[in-house]
Amino acid sequence: MGGAMAGTDEGGPRCLVTGATGYIGGRLVPVLLDAGHRVRCLARTPAKLRDHPWAGSVEVVRGDVTDADSVRAAMRDVDVAYHLVHALGSGGDFEEIDRRAAQIFAEEAAAAGVRRLVHLGGLLPAHVPEHELSPHLRSRAEVGRILLESGVPTAVLRAAVVIGSGSASFEMLRYLTERLPLMVTPSWVRTAAQPVAVRDVLRYLAGCADLAADVHRVFDIGGPEVLTYREMMVRYAAVAGLPRRLILPVPMLTPRLSSLWIGLVTPVPAMIARPLAESLRHEVTCREHDIARYVPDPPGGLVPFDEAVRLALRRVRDAAVATRWSSVSVPGAPSDPLPTDPGWAGGSLYVDRREAPVNAPPEALWKIIEGIGGEHGWYSFALAWGLRGGLDRLAGGVGLRRGRRDAHRLRVGDTLDFWRVEEIEPGRLLRLRAEMRLPGAAWLELVVARGPDGGLVYRQRAVFHPHGLLGQAYWWGIAPMHALIFGGMARNIARAAERTTG
Repeated sequence: MGGAMAGTDEGGPRCLVTGATGYIGGRLVPVLLDAGHRVRCLARTPAKLRDHPWAGSVEVVRGDVTDADSVRAAMRDVDVAYHLVHALGSGGDFEEIDRRAAQIFAEEAAAAGVRRLVHLGGLLPAHVPEHELSPHLRSRAEVGRILLESGVPTAVLRAAVVIGSGSASFEMLRYLTERLPLMVTPSWVRTAAQPVAVRDVLRYLAGCADLAADVHRVFDIGGPEVLTYREMMVRYAAVAGLPRRLILPVPMLTPRLSSLWIGLVTPVPAMIARPLAESLRHEVTCREHDIARYVPDPPGGLVPFDEAVRLALRRVRDAAVATRWSSVSVPGAPSDPLPTDPGWAGGSLYVDRREAPVNAPPEALWKIIEGIGGEHGWYSFALAWGLRGGLDRLAGGVGLRRGRRDAHRLRVGDTLDFWRVEEIEPGRLLRLRAEMRLPGAAWLELVVARGPDGGLVYRQRAVFHPHGLLGQAYWWGIAPMHALIFGGMARNIARAAERTTG
């Protein structure tokens, strides 16, 4: 997969990125490419990178950071090596795995003549002995120390909460705030931290590729504000348009108990949530901002917390959810989702998928799809659709009264009962965005496709992005009706297409 590093010896430094299938690594690669650098990615499963839009512009080599031979091969002819792997959530002894990986990385980099190492670790609390740190922070500190002792000029960046869709810390914040209007929380919600936007983190990391050889040190990196976790939740709710959250700290909720509580409330895996929760008991703020001497802050300054949250939420709010649930995946900013993000990242996105074989020509199926709504109806449980339209009108919404512009043809932007045409590919795809009153955002996608055996298939997906607890309750409240409404719709559209050619 991928070819040799793009270009010849001309151009920027050759960069090795480990952790390219992870949150930071996958977002750093395009930033390095945009800066004119040549990039090689080390991945245990190269196939995971094939759907990235930059996959054809990098060299991808198979290997594991705990295997010296594969790391040695990956280090060949490299100028700058990024250590962005972390075994947190691997299910094993992550401290031992991280220690061994760092030692191999440091030794092989020195042997290969790499001129610079760059590592992203965790911001450490002041005046706390290392043995009293949480296992997560203790491991981050140890990895940074191993790399600094490698003999290779090293920049270790230390960040606290990274604000961006896909960051484990941010996803914990997102789910806790969205799902709990009243929160009985651990005392660590009063702990101060210095959150930083992912785009600032990436700018610092990319800038480190050009540091002079005499720069060999740790840098604290953070955003422009120091906030408690409670303040972050309150401000997240405000940016997301949620009612103000009532937060009641309870001292007896230990980090272990609170991690179990996080596991109940959020989809973030417990093996990740627990180490992160344990780390929150210490205040983590920057003690210096020396990085700005080498990688200057942008003219407008660092991204404030509220703007960082707004960027992280933008993707779904702007209806560009195609990167999460269709075959298209072209992320355009660090806040956008990536194909390698874990399933629990990006907030709740519920999907109802239906499929039905169709014994008819594709044109017949597309005719039914493009003619949906208005006088033709929605091909299932007309009473339920009518009731939903009536309730929408009572709530001040558009209801079903708008019908459609043309009985047979649709175009992007057309209104269709209480939907709007968001995307149309004639003969293949129709995507509608809901405009009825909802505690969230909803889409309906209707597709003409081919099955594994080559036969014609009708595929249908209803997607819902809930807004707060009311959105969660709405989805699960109507879930028992899905088989009747969406299942019946798929079957009846397939039958309607078949009847036109019968």
